[in-house]
Amino acid sequence: MPWQNGMNPALDLLYRLAAFGLSIYCVRKAWYGYVERKILFVSNDWWDWSRWSRQEFYRETMPIRYWSQMVGTTSCALISLLGAIVGWQPGN
Repeated sequence: MPWQNGMNPALDLLYRLAAFGLSIYCVRKAWYGYVERKILFVSNDWWDWSRWSRQEFYRETMPIRYWSQMVGTTSCALISLLGAIVGWQPGN
């Protein structure tokens, strides 16, 4: 292989760009959720597109669900930012 660590540099760049894009998306979702005092929960179940799969959690009326969604969204932002900084490390 022409590259030293066995990883194609173009794939590593794509991975870093995708991770950075996901990080920006999660940060914006968390910021708007904090400012508007509500956050949209979208179910990751591909088959369930009922009204229960898209719920808005308000800070005043559902604080536990709101803050758990905010913590999850912020965690996603931090983990994907770490992935964008570190990059893909196969076999290490």
